[in-house]
Parts: sequence; structure tokens; C-alpha cells
Amino acid sequence: MKGMVFTELLGMAETAIGEESVDAILDELELTNDGAYSAVGNYPCRELMMIVGKISDRTGLPADRLQQMFGHHMLRRFSETYPQFFAGKTSLIDMLEAIESEVHVEVRKLYPDAELPCFATRRIGPSEMVMTYRSARPLEAFCHGLIEACATHFGTPAEVERRDIGNGAERAAEFRIRLSG
Repeated sequence: MKGMVFTELLGMAETAIGEESVDAILDELELTNDGAYSAVGNYPCRELMMIVGKISDRTGLPADRLQQMFGHHMLRRFSETYPQFFAGKTSLIDMLEAIESEVHVEVRKLYPDAELPCFATRRIGPSEMVMTYRSARPLEAFCHGLIEACATHFGTPAEVERRDIGNGAERAAEFRIRLSG
């Protein structure tokens, strides 16, 4: 997993609970690099999940809720850092449909070693779609937060329902997105 995800999670946590608390969390965990992450490095997803678990324990927030909040944070960061991915997109549905065919194509050019999840989309009508997430990583709640934040980014009120459909080695979730505005 790209180090940028780790550095962003730790930055978000430092803002919420303070640098000392984050340092204490990292000290409690047995991490391969003692919690020193580089944005361009690659690290095991299990370490990210360990950090999320400890932040959850420290704050009392359920781990899924924390992942969802992190999804909101990351969408804001993506829109600031990679505005070109959002250029020409006029709606939430346009953006979600472009993830596999445009955004991930460009991400692979920037980071050829990135292991990206797979997203499949299917429109149900002009204001409803289903998006399916598949990955070896247990980040369904993170994706949920990204979708919610994307709706906010485009000023589109939307209901996002998640149904987990995979587990074990392949994680999967189906998101039903209904525009409500």
C-alpha cells in the first residue's frame, strides 16, 4: 500500500488527537519500520489496519466509522493534490464512472507499483447507480467515505448504502448510490 495513505491517516489522527497520542499509538505497535512512513514507499496494509485499530481504541470510534472519516479526508486531499482527476467531471456519477477508466489509468502512470482496487459501475437510471468494490484489502468503509465525500465535493445530495459481499482473501462491497437532490 502506498505510503501516502499512511502519512495522510497519521496526519488526520494528529489533527484529531494530537501528535503525542499518535506517537504513543505507533510505539505500542510492532511495525516493520517503527511507524516511519514515506509518502512514496510501499507498506503492508495490515499495518494500516493495526494503526486504525489502535486509533479506534484510543478514541472510542468504531474502526469502520474511522475508516469512513478517513475516506472523507482522503477525497479532500485527492481533490487538492490531483485536481486533474476531477477536471471535466460535472457530477458524482460522472466521477465514479471515471475511476477505473480514467483515474486508475493515470494513477498507474504515476505509481506503476500501486496495487489498486477494482471498481465496476452500473447505472440503474439517471439518478441511481451501483458501484462494486473488489480488493484484497479490507477498506470497504474507507470507500464508503470516499463516495460520500465525492457527493459533497460535487454538491450532490445522495444516499449511499453499502452491502458487504466478500470477505477473506477478496473483499468486496456493493454501494447503491441514489441522488436525492
